[in-house]
Amino acid sequence: MSLIGSEVLPFHTTAFHGGRFVEVSDKDLHGKWSVVFFYPADFTFVCPTELADLADNYAAFQDMDVEIYSVSSDTHFVHKAWHDASEEIAKVQYPMLGDPTGQIGRNFGVLIEEAGLSERGTFVIDPQGKIQLVEINADGIGRNASELLRKIKAAQYVAAHPNEVCPAKWEEGEETLEPSLDLVGKI
Repeated sequence: MSLIGSEVLPFHTTAFHGGRFVEVSDKDLHGKWSVVFFYPADFTFVCPTELADLADNYAAFQDMDVEIYSVSSDTHFVHKAWHDASEEIAKVQYPMLGDPTGQIGRNFGVLIEEAGLSERGTFVIDPQGKIQLVEINADGIGRNASELLRKIKAAQYVAAHPNEVCPAKWEEGEETLEPSLDLVGKI
């Protein structure tokens, strides 16, 4: 069953953010665009490259009024320890959510129950709390923040222009399409 268009299910957790522990819930995902970015575990191999890539592009996400929430099954304490121990993770300015019970991963359908870890799931949520993008990568395949930014720009454009769609490789400022009977079979 697809999660596209569904509302984010309720959750409540503790995150490491801005040098302190803060409470985060599904309600925090309302009112602005959000990215919920699941990864398997702290102190691993591909994960720090992904979180550092998001950190390097965080200002661009913020300029688009998008908040990032990284999530792993580690606790907020482990997130702080990783933040303190790694130069790459020390760059992270977005909330790092702990999911030690796996509830958030279960809500988004990315928890690998027998391992207690999450798959590499990326979810873009609109200001109404509805999921607009779902992407799940195999464990060994890292994600790209620049491509995620492009997809969010497309999602924001379509939300603001409901009679238009963005074609493949669409970049901001390029032509979009207006679906109609006249376009069928002519693209």
